[in-house]
Amino acid sequence: MEYRKRIADKLLKEQLEASGAVLIEGPKWCGKTTTAEQQAQSRIYMNDPETEEELMLLASTNIKRLLTGATPRLIDEWQMVPRLWDAVRFEVDHRNVSVGQFILTGSAVPASTEQIHHSGAGRFGWLTMRPMTLWESGESSGEVSLGSMFDGEVPDATGRKMSLDELSFVCCRGGWPAAIGMKPKAALRQAYNYVDAICNTDISRVDGVRRESAFCRRLLRSYARHSGTSASLNTLYADIVANESSSMNENTIASYLQALRKIFVVEDMPAWNPNLRSKSAIRTSDTRYFVDPSVATSALGIGPNDLTNDLKSFGFVFETLAVRDLRVYAEALDGEVFHFRDRNGLECDAVVHLRNGSYGLVEVKIGGEKLIEEGASSLKSLAGKIDTERMKKPSFMMVLTGIGTYAYKREDGVYVVPVCALKD
Repeated sequence: MEYRKRIADKLLKEQLEASGAVLIEGPKWCGKTTTAEQQAQSRIYMNDPETEEELMLLASTNIKRLLTGATPRLIDEWQMVPRLWDAVRFEVDHRNVSVGQFILTGSAVPASTEQIHHSGAGRFGWLTMRPMTLWESGESSGEVSLGSMFDGEVPDATGRKMSLDELSFVCCRGGWPAAIGMKPKAALRQAYNYVDAICNTDISRVDGVRRESAFCRRLLRSYARHSGTSASLNTLYADIVANESSSMNENTIASYLQALRKIFVVEDMPAWNPNLRSKSAIRTSDTRYFVDPSVATSALGIGPNDLTNDLKSFGFVFETLAVRDLRVYAEALDGEVFHFRDRNGLECDAVVHLRNGSYGLVEVKIGGEKLIEEGASSLKSLAGKIDTERMKKPSFMMVLTGIGTYAYKREDGVYVVPVCALKD
């Protein structure tokens, strides 16, 4: 297995060439600090126990001293001192060199924004990091480029086939850098440790509000059961009550979910609103996803064997993996990922939409001719409803599969691509 450079390395370089400061956000353990260190020329770590007290004192008495050093200067876990945001912005404004000055990393949104008085527009570039894709971890051959499909290239790959057992393992292991290359049992343990950290400390530490570890675990389990759906707070609450007794209410759930978003554990997918020929009502609720499929499996307490014995659950977990990879690849192409659903049940798992208006429609399926046919049919139905006089026609329609050896174009124009052949 060949370990590759992170896609974020290239994106960070590009952002530093265009912005005075770059903010890298994302879940803990996903590699933000390592990525930043590779391009930083000096650095401070706000959460270093040996220097934290001294750094906090400087932040309150001489904050500019924290910004002095060779550039780009890394300020790791900057959110511990929210005033650093405005200090960095001011410093960028008053230096002769306007780009490539600072890299800020954070695994949480600041608990308080009262000390932040400027949006950072014009000075900051933003970069979201997520756990590693299959291409970055060396488990995708990368024979099919998402960007090339936008350019009209037909996918053609005969790479290695990923078995159902292999796919279930990478879903449960996740894309955590520390787990890549570990022995299987140790690698799977990383995801369990991550969920333990969320429930035991991070859910409360993010904003100083004490939250119950046990309820956090129940909520994560419920969220995992509804992954890939637009389940409402009421649905989540009913699921928790039905499976385990709870004195919490919907407002409590909303508070916990907001904390989980602040530490980048959940990353819901917004709805896509195309111009349609018909007057079909589009459902605009976000679709619920974790940032990595291993959070779902760990929250449910299941492993690779459990997935292979329950293909329905496997499908939802694999969808989370596919969405994770598509989000990373889309960001490299200056795009975003959305979902589509209308009131009549027509849906599309992912719409990769680029800033230039180009878009591709994607259905995610484990594999097999029947499921591929279902996915292709859904894609063609949606494409037929889009008003191409008011917006571009789709650059491609793709069924992204979990297992399979070949990437190819069907006679109806729909692409079939194994996830283990895809890259940005």
